[in-house]
Amino acid sequence: MRTVITYGTFDLLHVGHVNLLKRAKEMGDYLIVGLSTDDFNILKHKQSFYSYPDRKVILESVRYVDKVIPEVSWEQKEKDILKYQVDTFVMGHDWTGKFDELKSFCEVIYLPRTDGISSTIIKDNLRGNF
Repeated sequence: MRTVITYGTFDLLHVGHVNLLKRAKEMGDYLIVGLSTDDFNILKHKQSFYSYPDRKVILESVRYVDKVIPEVSWEQKEKDILKYQVDTFVMGHDWTGKFDELKSFCEVIYLPRTDGISSTIIKDNLRGNF
């Protein structure tokens, strides 16, 4: 069984998120999503519209996702890869190169993001900034 892991905030779930999760799942048999907790988002200077428990329920309802775990720090990725015997680590291409140190533990792949959609774009549109 091939295990794949990805991480993110996954606020205001949209087609770009679904595309990423689908492509990540296609790379293996079991997809784990490390979901940024509200406290970790504060450290990253991000604020989610939905709380961690709500975002977790939403992600768990996506058919491509097999397990959701809390992401509480940048440093936990190596431990998660070892704990869950991860074969492939996947992130969006805007993170290219930022997690290359994990290549000594598993395959690292940066996937293209879906053009024209992001949680930031949605939030800006809702504020009338489009």
